[in-house]
Parts: sequence; structure tokens; C-alpha cells
Amino acid sequence: MSITSSDPVITSYAQAPTRRLSAGGVTFAYRELGPKAGVPVIFFVHLAATLDNWDPRIVDPIAKDHHVITFDNRGVGASTGEVPDSVEAMADDAYAFIRGLGFDKIDVFAFSLGGMVAQALVVKHPELVRKLILTGTGPAGGKDIDKVAGTTYYDILRATLTRSDPKEFLFFNRNATGKLAARAFVKRLQERTVDRDTPITTKAFRTQLKAIKKWGRSAPADLSKITQPTLIANGDNDRMVPSVLSEDLHRRIEGSELVIYQDSGHGGIFQFHQKFAPVAVGFLAR
Repeated sequence: MSITSSDPVITSYAQAPTRRLSAGGVTFAYRELGPKAGVPVIFFVHLAATLDNWDPRIVDPIAKDHHVITFDNRGVGASTGEVPDSVEAMADDAYAFIRGLGFDKIDVFAFSLGGMVAQALVVKHPELVRKLILTGTGPAGGKDIDKVAGTTYYDILRATLTRSDPKEFLFFNRNATGKLAARAFVKRLQERTVDRDTPITTKAFRTQLKAIKKWGRSAPADLSKITQPTLIANGDNDRMVPSVLSEDLHRRIEGSELVIYQDSGHGGIFQFHQKFAPVAVGFLAR
């Protein structure tokens, strides 16, 4: 059933129905919420993540006044096909999906691997993107990005030994504040109880890690090409995609804004969602 304008507007991510769209030989799974007017905000998700990995405390405030769309890239979650082994190919899939929805102008909210895909997309299709939010991410050729796989496997092992979610180790500091924030975050991801997404397969996850390694070892892109208003955010102690890379992006993208949250890691925007969500909302509203 297609939603018509007389249907009530869904503003809770936990209640957004999962939809399907076929484009570029892939059937993409996606969710949409918020008023269907203006420039949509497309969310680009992180390594190993599916539709269920977005923090509702970030999505819901943005969906209050914006048309928000989250999606599973090719071969991830409920989307069909095989995961590409390069960030650029992921960006091509994202482009096919966005054009398949009929949009010729979007805002981007991207986190981690999603931020890499978003950079590749905006460099290739600058006319498509109006505004860019890059969080917990780094540029092509960024220092130590190729070490993400090692850090990830190490933290997955630590999490397995303590029967925790790997994100508690990968996204948050292991001090009292970080542990508390980690548990709260993982709990929020469980708020959706029906129509949950399919978890990523090990093969797809490994291919994503290969793509990140390639991105880290590739030649730096010319980020002066990015002229869109850009908001960059991270924690001050990101072990996955080192925080210095957020500063690197900020230096290279002219006119960009940088927000760094103290005493937080890769998931700084989730730990400080009460501060960050209004910043993102304000940025998109300008």
C-alpha cells in the first residue's frame, strides 16, 4: 500500500514500516518517516549495520520536520545482491537507490563507513547533494583507516568473552561514563519490536571490511570539490576511525563545521544525542 498525503505522518523510527524498491538490479530494503515534503535526508549506515542500527534519538528529532529515509546497501540486511568490495561501488548503489526513489536533491546524514560512501557519492554526483553531515568517519587514504579490521576483530573477541554487543567496545570508551552510554545505546536499538531487519552475514561483513581497507590505502580524494555546507562530528577518542581524521576532513572541506564531544569514542554522537540531535536539526534547517 502506498502512503498518501492523508495518511498520518510517522515520526517514530521504531514504527516506520520497511519498504522495498528495485533499482540497478538490486531490491533495496528501506524505511521512511517524517513529513514527505522538502529535501529528504538519506541516512548512510555504518559497518555491519542494518536498518535496525540507527539510534532513534537521532532519527526521530530529524524526522519531526524532515522526510527521513534509511536503507540497507546492496547485500546487507534485507537488500538483495552481493556486498561490493569498494566504497565507490557502494556509492554507485546508493545513487541508483536515490534516483530510483525519484529524488534529484538530497541531504545526507552519514556515520562511519556510511560517511566514506557519502564522500564518494558527493565527489561523483555533486549536483545531487544539498547538505552533508559526516560523523565518525574519515577521508580516502586517511591515516590508520586500513587498521579498522584489526580493531574490529579485537573488539568482537572482547565482546564475545563478556557476552556484550561489540558496539559497546567499538563505539564507546570503557570508563564508567562510556559503559553507561553503551548500554543505553544498545537498549535504544531494541525499541523496535516488530518487523526487525535481517542481521548482516559474516561474508558481507568481511567484504565491507575489505572495502574499508581499500579506502584507507587509496589515494586521497580532492575534497576541495565538496562545496556543500558540511557538518562533521565525532568523539575525541575514536578508536575505529581516529578522531584526527575528522579534523582532517574539516581542514579540507572549506567552510565545514566541526563538533568534537569530549570523553567519548566512535559513537560520540549517540552518547551525546541530546546535544547532537539539535545541532543536526539546526544545521539542516538553515
